[in-house]
Amino acid sequence: MKIALFDSGIGGLSVLHHATKILPNEEFIFFADEDNVPYGVKTREQVLGYVDAAFKFLVAQNVEAVVIACNTATSAAVRAMRAKYSLPIVGMEPAIKKALDLFPARKVLVTATEGTIKGEKIHRLIERLDAKNFAELKSLQRLVNFAERQEFNSADVENYLREEFSAYDFKNFSSVVLGCTHFNYFKDTMRKFLPAHVKFLDGNEGTINYLIRLANLNPEPSKKIPHVEYFYSGRRVTSPKELARLENYLRRLDEMYLL
Repeated sequence: MKIALFDSGIGGLSVLHHATKILPNEEFIFFADEDNVPYGVKTREQVLGYVDAAFKFLVAQNVEAVVIACNTATSAAVRAMRAKYSLPIVGMEPAIKKALDLFPARKVLVTATEGTIKGEKIHRLIERLDAKNFAELKSLQRLVNFAERQEFNSADVENYLREEFSAYDFKNFSSVVLGCTHFNYFKDTMRKFLPAHVKFLDGNEGTINYLIRLANLNPEPSKKIPHVEYFYSGRRVTSPKELARLENYLRRLDEMYLL
């Protein structure tokens, strides 16, 4: 099956990274909307327009399923895209339920972009899970910009995270939910400011598992290297410099995968 993964930028590579490990026999397109990143500070109407344009392009590439590998885009546009297209469409959802299932007696810090936190979807999720007393929301919007610059361990990143985490007594928290795919690149830097008992959780595994069920895929083990085509806002990535940039991100994700 030809599967598209779409994100505002390179954060969605973390979902692709997991997908290629679980579904090595499938064909993938990765679409990063580098012309319009970040989505988290844009209006819902702007994001909906960006997503609509991306879907038109991806459908023209004959993809058979689309993963919206972006929590902000999912919140703003997944319903509209499902109403418009008949192919399987999978959105992202912060792993709040997973955190509460694993650690029901402790609080969870849900980190996300401003757009996700302001959107109705995450608040409906918290209400549905009856998690108002357990889930705290925290915007870490600047991490998107840091990630796009491949700036993961700098003094600026550390100072930013130190300041943003300083208000929390983490002995009361079980986990940090990474509610933006860009945040997966920062696990080691975040760990410097978190106690050992605080776990990282993201929606990547649940998203790909849902894709497998929805599209009736078979996650057979294979030594095959999956075929992936990369696009920036509809332009195929062919330059050695940009392909090397993407490879650097994937190597970084290899390092972060087990943290």
